Amino acid sequence: MVSAAPKPSTLDADRVLARFSDATRAWFTATFDAPTSAQTQGWDAISKGQHTLVLAPTGSGKTLAAFLWALDQLASRPRPTRAKTGVRVLYVSPLKALIYDVERNLRSPLVGIAREAQR
Repeated sequence: MVSAAPKPSTLDADRVLARFSDATRAWFTATFDAPTSAQTQGWDAISKGQHTLVLAPTGSGKTLAAFLWALDQLASRPRPTRAKTGVRVLYVSPLKALIYDVERNLRSPLVGIAREAQR
């Protein structure tokens, strides 16, 4: 479980951001000053394959904390040839209204990462 905590040091944020592909890292650093505590802690756990619960206040970047690693992996790694299904990421929304919020919040990273990858 990841909860709101004191802001991690820049070194911790840099260490976690270094785990993303060049395109995702370039988009993020061009778009934001630094990751939030929820993002740094969430990405640290998620990138290690740990089950993760991000518990933080509204506006703390939880949606990006939850999805950026998955978007990065989808964009930077080829589809496994031995996959049994076409599903690589599954999101279950607790409320129908949240589905639209998540979709709207992910448009910018999807477009931005794709542009960075083309460069």
